[in-house]
Amino acid sequence: MPKVTFIQPNGERVVVDNAAGTLMEIATAHDVEGITGNCGGVCSCSTCHVYIPPEWPSLVARAGVLELENLSFNDHQKPNSRLCCQIEMTEELDGLVVQVAPKE
Repeated sequence: MPKVTFIQPNGERVVVDNAAGTLMEIATAHDVEGITGNCGGVCSCSTCHVYIPPEWPSLVARAGVLELENLSFNDHQKPNSRLCCQIEMTEELDGLVVQVAPKE
């Protein structure tokens, strides 16, 4: 099973071994600060906003139209912004490190 690291807004890291599910599900199950997943993972809020490092976007599925629309309303959006409810953890993403975006 793959490993993922979340860098919380305070700089502390949460490392999850044997990560399964979406990044939002993993983050909420491990009390990652800044990821609340208020909509339950249906891409209707941005309470699971993260930044994907530049070396990973080719392995992470591209954001869909709805996700991009939700992110467009976020003051902290960057080119590497994603909603982690839309990213399924896979073996190919083993070692992924994501930065949790600041709260709105």
